[in-house]
Amino acid sequence: MKMRLVVDLIRGRGVEEALTVLHFSPKHAAKTAEKVLRSAISNIQTKDEGGRLDTSTLFVKEAFVNAGPTVKRISPAPMGRAYRIRKRSHHLTIVVAQREVRVKPSPSTPKGAEAPAEKPKRKAAKSPKPEKKAEAKTKAKAGAKTS
Repeated sequence: MKMRLVVDLIRGRGVEEALTVLHFSPKHAAKTAEKVLRSAISNIQTKDEGGRLDTSTLFVKEAFVNAGPTVKRISPAPMGRAYRIRKRSHHLTIVVAQREVRVKPSPSTPKGAEAPAEKPKRKAAKSPKPEKKAEAKTKAKAGAKTS
């Protein structure tokens, strides 16, 4: 639960913004999440064959936390009893992806040369005629009486 609170802060954000949020977060879990995010960034840059990716185009595509193994310990309790202590761990997954860069049309083409695309007209949905509804109801009633 503690890690999920931190991971919810960075999901869907840009990589640079996510690193800033995690670096200045007062929660202890933010340090671990920051290390995992830096590792994910490094992995995607290493996989890129064309060279280093620009971090401004990267964003956190997925970030989730699953339960890991639980270590069970026993703590002494009054009257010879024992309380169970569960030391929980987690699996943190952060997926980083690159945003598609939108290419603007070149300024060399004149604005008047491009013909604006017409939007297709929608056909209005026609409501059924009230006469047909009344006929359908009477037929249903008649069929119910005969059976």
